[in-house]
Amino acid sequence: MSLRNVKLIFAALLVLVAGAAFATPNPDGAIVMGRVWNDCPASTLTVNNTYPVEIFIQDVGLNCYGWANLHLWRLSNGGAELLFPNGSAFKISTTLTIGGTGQAEAGLQIAPWWSEADGRLNCRTTDGEIACFGGRLPFYSFTGSHGLHYVKGTPIGLSMTYLPHQLNSAQPATIEYTVVYGGTYSSGPLPFDEGNPSEPYGTWGMLDNAKVGGFFQPLWALGGDPGATVSATFGDHLFENLDSVGTEDNTWGGVKSLYR
Repeated sequence: MSLRNVKLIFAALLVLVAGAAFATPNPDGAIVMGRVWNDCPASTLTVNNTYPVEIFIQDVGLNCYGWANLHLWRLSNGGAELLFPNGSAFKISTTLTIGGTGQAEAGLQIAPWWSEADGRLNCRTTDGEIACFGGRLPFYSFTGSHGLHYVKGTPIGLSMTYLPHQLNSAQPATIEYTVVYGGTYSSGPLPFDEGNPSEPYGTWGMLDNAKVGGFFQPLWALGGDPGATVSATFGDHLFENLDSVGTEDNTWGGVKSLYR
């Protein structure tokens, strides 16, 4: 067997190993995690989870003066929360409507391994700000860049597309945020920074054990009404596994480099 063929076979094996190592998990449902923050424990929490059709979360009877409650939903398989590796490739989308008499923040999440609350594509009713921040996510403001302001009671389309590329300084992972609200607005692909190379969770991306889903955070301290009712409805759920896109430049680029 020629040296060229040996290299080709070896490269093909590397592609298969890389694909297995970085395979994006596939959800078959979603779980709701209520009262991750519970500053208003006397409230009545109602959840209706018919994912992928709809996830509805409502807090009622908020006779308290704490800061906030925080309720989460996470993509799952077999009823267990999925943890996504750094080399995953996917798009998650939903249509969000925040309703009721109170104030809240809600949106999509790619939360890092160390936090349940961070990593948000965030819509806030108090001032209408729509922004992406926290955890490992690159910052982007749709309010600052496009003049968008969310109005309570209206549906807004949200999506995040994560691609790992080569997970290094030359080709870090990227994320693209998209908002559909009287038009379609995109952040374009935004690169991740290195992160902490001394931790065992990878670098140049969202990091291993990321948690993907959404959040709903009623803001009682800002609402001015201890009896407020507020809800978040997440509908039109879509999850796309983009493994073939996310690994293309990593694997095929490695094969081509053997012949340079």
